[in-house]
Amino acid sequence: MPTEPLLDTYDRVADDLRISVTDRCNFRCVYCMPEEGLDWLNKAKLLTFEEIVRVAAVFVGLGIKTIRLTGGEPTLRRDLPLLVGMLRDIDLNIDLAMTTNGFLLDQLAKPLAEAGLRRINVSVDSLMRHRFSEITRRDALDQVMKGLQAAEAAGLAPIKLNCVVVRGTNDDELVDFARLSRETGYEIRFIEFMPLDADRRWRKEMVVSLSEIVDRIGSSFPLEKINNGVEPATLWRFADGAPGSVGVIPSVSSPFCDSCNRLRITADGQMRTCLFSIVETDLRAIVRRGGTDDDLAEAIKAAVWKKEAGHRINEEDFVRPERSMSMIGG
Repeated sequence: MPTEPLLDTYDRVADDLRISVTDRCNFRCVYCMPEEGLDWLNKAKLLTFEEIVRVAAVFVGLGIKTIRLTGGEPTLRRDLPLLVGMLRDIDLNIDLAMTTNGFLLDQLAKPLAEAGLRRINVSVDSLMRHRFSEITRRDALDQVMKGLQAAEAAGLAPIKLNCVVVRGTNDDELVDFARLSRETGYEIRFIEFMPLDADRRWRKEMVVSLSEIVDRIGSSFPLEKINNGVEPATLWRFADGAPGSVGVIPSVSSPFCDSCNRLRITADGQMRTCLFSIVETDLRAIVRRGGTDDDLAEAIKAAVWKKEAGHRINEEDFVRPERSMSMIGG
């Protein structure tokens, strides 16, 4: 274990790593990518499983405590349970999680859990079949619900549902999602719409803010705030003691940059210290030119030390990253 934490110049400790295993996705969500998809990375540019594990092990040695697999859609990466097992072998105490659209979970939940995956977040942006199809451009809600059942049966808990809220698209379902949480115990995480869509249609007026989400749900189901620690979501439980919880990730209306503990690696091995970074550190190049683990560690520490103060979405000089969400990794 490290003798000192992985710090930046603002005294934030980085201990949460997001690893994208592919930029490909089997959905075409309107807030993420165009209907025809994107120009996918060729296989040679992707980190291999061995490269992912080697880089992850260096991060763990620097104090990373949580590893979350992302995409694109991570379940599209062939033999994903094998990778999960390899990551688990780095350190059995690592909190190993995954964010997925859930489409393939009915097949993969059990082998992923057996390999060492502990918990999942599943993206569900509507509970109406026709609207789900409109948002994702796939008629897949029933399949995703089967995946949630499989995840429960496999013991992946707690199950969190991620819902990107877009005004005029799905914001009339806030109370419906809260009701689902009360009925199932699923933890709902509403995510404010961020300027990471490949079509570049994002406008600030499309954002439904933290306060509006909480007020609208609270009018039907009174809420009590929970101490969320370093988690980016602001959390509430139901005042009447019903199971489940509601959280909001307020990246636009109430940024949590001053307590951010996250780092990211893209599928092609680029390290990003912020979701909105416009600078990346090429870890793949270090690995493939024969660099040592010490070389990787020094590059990581140098990049973290220069981590941005914040993403500046609400500032006039905000610059959108060139990569969209599926290319960065959620």
